[in-house]
Amino acid sequence: QVQLAESGGGLVQAGGSLRLSCAASGRTISTYLMGWVRQAPGKEREVVACISWNSGRTYYEDSVKGRFTISRDNRNKKSYLQMNSLKVEDTAVYYCAAVQSGAAGIRVDEYDYWGQGTQVTVSS
Repeated sequence: QVQLAESGGGLVQAGGSLRLSCAASGRTISTYLMGWVRQAPGKEREVVACISWNSGRTYYEDSVKGRFTISRDNRNKKSYLQMNSLKVEDTAVYYCAAVQSGAAGIRVDEYDYWGQGTQVTVSS
């Protein structure tokens, strides 16, 4: 079992930056693919980024490419999402998620473990 807890959300103006953190407890995450999933009001959850167990592969949803960067620290059981040049449309609840390595990680239904979510609000 893996327990995930996000932090770092908040209110920021458009063009600003935020860094989300995900702290894992329980089992090591070194064999898990880690992802960040968001859900905007009235919309379905979408995977915005994921990173393979050894950081050798990353995926970004088209709308965040070049603005968001996912990273991980297996030793300290953490995952991060650096979000730059934030837009109003990035407003959402952001969830940290994990799935055993082998999954592609680009679909929401692939993930087995979820954090409680952290709110990111971008104002114009």
